[in-house]
Amino acid sequence: MPLSIVDTGLNRPNLYAEFSAGHPFPLLVIDNFLPETIANGVIEEIATYQAFQKSNDYIFAKNKFENPSIDKLGLNGAAIKTLLLSSDMAQTLTEIFGHRVFVDPEFVGGGLHRGGEGSFLDMHADFNLHPRNRRWIRELNILLYLNKDWKPEYGGCLDLRHAQSGETASVEPHFNRLVLMLTKDFTLHGYKPINFPPGQFRTSIATYAYSEAASDEEVADLKTTTTWVPEHGGPMKSMIAKVTPKLVTLKQKILGSATARKK
Repeated sequence: MPLSIVDTGLNRPNLYAEFSAGHPFPLLVIDNFLPETIANGVIEEIATYQAFQKSNDYIFAKNKFENPSIDKLGLNGAAIKTLLLSSDMAQTLTEIFGHRVFVDPEFVGGGLHRGGEGSFLDMHADFNLHPRNRRWIRELNILLYLNKDWKPEYGGCLDLRHAQSGETASVEPHFNRLVLMLTKDFTLHGYKPINFPPGQFRTSIATYAYSEAASDEEVADLKTTTTWVPEHGGPMKSMIAKVTPKLVTLKQKILGSATARKK
C-alpha cells in the first residue's frame, strides 16, 4: 500500500503555529514520523547498501557519506521518496511554512547521509539557491533521523544557533524523528564529533523544500554555496571558512557544482 501523509506524524492540526514558535528559529520536531514497519524496513535496507559517496564538505566535516538516490535502497526507501515528493507533502509543507513550497525531486545535496567514526559537521548556513535551478529558493530542511536505540553518549545531536541573536538549541537524533527547520542565512546548524559504537553510524535522510522566484532580481543576492562558521579548529580554520564561499563560487563558474552532479 502506498505511503501517504495520513500515515505519518504530520497528519495533525496546528503545525503552522508549532513551527512558527520553534526555537531558536522556526522549527518542527515530529516523533514517530513513519509507520513502524516502514521505518524498520528502511533501516534493514540501509544496512546492506554500499553505494555511498564521500561528502564534499572537506575540512568542515569528517567521515561523512551520502547518496541522493534513496529510492535505490529498496521498497521502503522508494516509498519514503514517493511520499516526500507527493502533492500531499507539498501541500502540507506549504501549510506549515505559510507560502507555496515543493520538495526538490532530485534531492540535490540531500538523500541518505551517514556519519562514521568520529564524524562531525561544523556549524553552517546552507546554500539558499538551488545549484541547477537558479530561481529555486531553499526554504526548509527536512531531516529524518534513523538512529535505532540512540543514547546520549553517542553524540550527534543536531545543534542549532541563530546567527543574529546567538540563541541556541539542540535536537536529539532519535530513531524515526523528523525535523523540519527554516533554512536562511541565520539558521546555523551542525553536529559535534560522534561516538557511536563500532559498526554503527549516525544516519539520516535529508531533503529540501523550495519556493520559486518570479524573477532573476528576486534571487540576485542568494548563493549556491555553504557558509561555514566553525566553532572549533582555531583561527586558521575560521579564516579558511571566510574565503571558502568565494573560492567555491569561482570553481562552480568554471567546473559547475559538484553537489549538483551527484546522482
